Amino acid sequence: MAEPVAESAAEPELPLAQAVGPLEVIADAESLKAAADRLHAGSGPVAVDAERANGFRYSARAYLVQVHRRGAGTVLVDPVAVDDLTRLQEAIGGEEWIIHAASQDLPCLREVGLEPARLFDTELGARLAGFDRVGLAAVTERLVGLRLRKEHGASDWSTRPIPRSWLEYAALDVEVLPDARDALAEELTRQGKQELAEQEFAYALERRPKPPAAEPWRRLSGIHAIRDRRQLAVARELWLARDELARETDTAPGRLVPDRSLLAAAIADPESKGRLAARKDFTGRASRAELDRWWAAIERGRAREELPPLRVRSDEPPPPRFWKQRRPEADARLKAARAAVQEVADALSMPSENLLMPDTLRRVAWEPTEPTAEAVAQVLRERDAREWQVAATAQRIAAAFVEADQAPVEAAEPDS
Repeated sequence: MAEPVAESAAEPELPLAQAVGPLEVIADAESLKAAADRLHAGSGPVAVDAERANGFRYSARAYLVQVHRRGAGTVLVDPVAVDDLTRLQEAIGGEEWIIHAASQDLPCLREVGLEPARLFDTELGARLAGFDRVGLAAVTERLVGLRLRKEHGASDWSTRPIPRSWLEYAALDVEVLPDARDALAEELTRQGKQELAEQEFAYALERRPKPPAAEPWRRLSGIHAIRDRRQLAVARELWLARDELARETDTAPGRLVPDRSLLAAAIADPESKGRLAARKDFTGRASRAELDRWWAAIERGRAREELPPLRVRSDEPPPPRFWKQRRPEADARLKAARAAVQEVADALSMPSENLLMPDTLRRVAWEPTEPTAEAVAQVLRERDAREWQVAATAQRIAAAFVEADQAPVEAAEPDS
């Protein structure tokens, strides 16, 4: 395969991209129908993006949907005001959609009834092409020759009305995509990666998010610092109380009380509500306004008869740092296979995680897999590896396993 295009040296500053528009936000069914008809009459693939209010709202819903197509211009839709986007889906659903980092936007687009028939992910494509920087601004500079302003990416898109400068930013996120897509497709073809990119785009479209965790409260940041089950019960009740309030108010939980404050309260075991209020490490906009709520949660945690276990059994392999002690032969296999996969990734000029997901490689090494290309290929497919990934890595991983199995196993150091 051909080498990727080298990053350009220092050059004169690129011109700043200017939004073409129109920038009016569609907020009624009649306007949506007219815009959908305009998009349907356009040509080529459809660039799509969505803006959420991460860090501000509890939900991950889309608060603005942007669509652009050559010959049709830009369409900005308020999916809160227009709750039925069927006409838009009918107009563009059968076309190829260009999305940058589709895994971030597809869930909220599907939530409002929008789903592409085919996908071209410019962020994923840039990774496969071996680009050092794959953010939209970097990809646009490299492939389109324009600079993007990125100052509104973390804004609260539930704000109404949406400021015009935000709308310009949102429009540009889709207006640059058709040219970026075409240039990137040419680069992938030049490198001989067109077919594997198509497999990756299809997988990204088919893939669905993991089901919700059985105990989401265990994602509390820093929870592993708790070594007492009663404290863990209190931390759980605090998390659940915060989650309930976040749902009721549609507020990001961390804006009410941050994780570190919940954890500090659980570990500190305050003697009274007043002692809880006096703690400097118990912060957040709702830390005092909802003090009764937090104190009630602490008391519930203290009163629970059944205490949660400190650790939950999992079918996942342990962290690799423990393998040498628990299963040294698997540790040797993983190290040899990692080196082999990295060599292949280097030859393909792409990140090793795009060649094969690290979790997939860990599971193949941990499980008692026969060191043959056929056996490794079967396990890779069971772990959702695409055919191009299987073809590129199965034989190399099997050979690495053979080499590791034949080498003397290094004795593990005893636990300190």
